[in-house]
Amino acid sequence: MEQTLKITNVLSDPTRYYIYQYITKRHKEVTVQEVADNFNIHPNVARLHLSKLEDVNMLVSETKKTGKGGRPSRLYRLSDDVIQLHFPFRDYMLLSKVAIQTMLTLGEAGKQALFLTGKRFGAELIEQEKAKRSLSDELNFDEKLSLLQNAATLAGFYPEFEANGDKTKIYFQIFNCPFKEVAEEHETVCSMHQEFLKGMFEVLFDSVQLVEKENIISGCETCSYQALVTN
Repeated sequence: MEQTLKITNVLSDPTRYYIYQYITKRHKEVTVQEVADNFNIHPNVARLHLSKLEDVNMLVSETKKTGKGGRPSRLYRLSDDVIQLHFPFRDYMLLSKVAIQTMLTLGEAGKQALFLTGKRFGAELIEQEKAKRSLSDELNFDEKLSLLQNAATLAGFYPEFEANGDKTKIYFQIFNCPFKEVAEEHETVCSMHQEFLKGMFEVLFDSVQLVEKENIISGCETCSYQALVTN
């Protein structure tokens, strides 16, 4: 409870909250000067905000040389700690572990049910996003890519999408895995996550082949994929 109060107190400052959001979406380390410039505040004020976020383990920092000469800079990035605030207390992480473990005790049938459920939830996420925008089924490629970007952002993936020139390949990176802590204990969760992503794509494209290039659980900075698609 004490840590929860500290976190809510730190985030009660609007500037500090938006700085944390900025770093979350930045996908890389930031300097005090970068934050100061982006929020039009004095570097000393930026340093104070960053220190407050670090005090509650929302950020971590280290001193590094930036390669631009001069003195080393203090670089800040997101902590690996999971920040969850629930009033009253809820332990959804424990619930997810219980649910996953239960499915896996059913053997191959349980795994297949998990994968099918993941794909269905991915498809539903896209359908919900289409409904919010009142879009028809006749979408051009750019509209489909925009839907994927928005839906993946809502799912907390912090994604980046890019297509090749002939629009047959989509390259995308996921900078945050919402299932990371559970996936570290149960490798099958990564396969479920891929089915979740396939479900998203299959609503929009006639066919999709998803190829994983990098994986956060394997120590990479992102989960990156190449999707071969046909309209």
